[in-house]
Amino acid sequence: MTLPGAPWLHRRGRTLHLEGVALDALARAHGTPLYVYSRGVMREAVRRYADALAGRPHLLCYAMKANSNLAVLQTLAAEGCGFDIVSAGELERVLAVGVPASRVVFSGVGKTRAEMGRALEAGVRCFNVESLPELDRLDEVARAHGTRAPVSLRVNPDVDARTHPYISTGLRDNKFGIAHDEALAAYRRAAERAGIAVQGIDCHIGSQITELAPYLDALDRVLDLVEAVEAAGIGLHHVDLGGGLGITYADEQPPGADAMVRALLARLDARGHGAREVLLEPGRSIVGNAGVLLTEVQYLKPGPHKNFCIVDAAMNDLVRPAMYGAWMDIVPCTERDGAARTWDVVGPVCESGDWLGRDRPLAVRPGDVLAVLSAGAYGFVMASNYNSRPRAAEVMVDGDRAFVVRERERIEDLWRGERPWPDDA
Repeated sequence: MTLPGAPWLHRRGRTLHLEGVALDALARAHGTPLYVYSRGVMREAVRRYADALAGRPHLLCYAMKANSNLAVLQTLAAEGCGFDIVSAGELERVLAVGVPASRVVFSGVGKTRAEMGRALEAGVRCFNVESLPELDRLDEVARAHGTRAPVSLRVNPDVDARTHPYISTGLRDNKFGIAHDEALAAYRRAAERAGIAVQGIDCHIGSQITELAPYLDALDRVLDLVEAVEAAGIGLHHVDLGGGLGITYADEQPPGADAMVRALLARLDARGHGAREVLLEPGRSIVGNAGVLLTEVQYLKPGPHKNFCIVDAAMNDLVRPAMYGAWMDIVPCTERDGAARTWDVVGPVCESGDWLGRDRPLAVRPGDVLAVLSAGAYGFVMASNYNSRPRAAEVMVDGDRAFVVRERERIEDLWRGERPWPDDA
């Protein structure tokens, strides 16, 4: 049987499997907390985008801030993905799996001179520039390198993505992008710079978006600007429409990737831009549902007002619930007989905000393994060593095979690079 809302998982008897691998067995073999990812789910997610884009000039750039494990990048590169990066470290990860920088777009509001220089040396496809000061700095750095930087300006269309305020990026008050009514002047300024080669236009309005209307509103605003920029004699080769498509955590019903792409392409056609190259930057919708976080129950602590199920995963392992108030489904890896009780699933970190799920009906005992679902995006990449806790291991499954794709940190790794104060100082 498959779990409602989670077709990528299924039970054989009472035991939960991801693809052909029993999750309980992985937890026993590799310890907990443990992230586990499905290659099959990632491939299927990419192919939904790719099939909808077939026949159109396009580049699908995975937004690797969602999950940057090398095995994840390797899997997606084999499916033909390019990559959307926001740091020099992410660039080096892409290069480490053999992807040429010509398939990389460099986003982010705070690129340093060193990052710009390294990206120019590597030959990135495009810089998504988010402010006039950044444009001026990139011009200087490119000229110092004796080259021209390929650029798209990220435009803020002031469109409400109707998502959590922390992951909304397309409103006037957000830090991202150049205001829509200032963008034409910014393009004129870019066209005058000797170190800048204008390539396209970029827009990204947020994350975990669950309806099509904000995308279409933003696209119309972008195309209005495309037409104004080209009327001013500045050619634009591509339109980068960002990512942000949501997934199902609880009862959300986001459109499928294919439905979103078809709607965007239809709007491009209707406005006479069907021949223009399209770039997309999906992240969560490719890896979010591909991952689970496994955690072992340590103690059950009933109380007069709250019952606490204390597990060995914490907010340092998965910060989304504490940071965003995010709801993520939690299920036992092996079903038990008996009536469920209502528990708050909490971790061992010394913060009252250290919780993974509240008011969850579970039939559990100490030693049981729980799976936090839809944890493939913004899970391990946001992990920390708070409370001097080593970060989790990561495992990838493919059919009935499982491989450790990141070893668990050791205690001694926590102070690698630190130096005690010298006794004789």
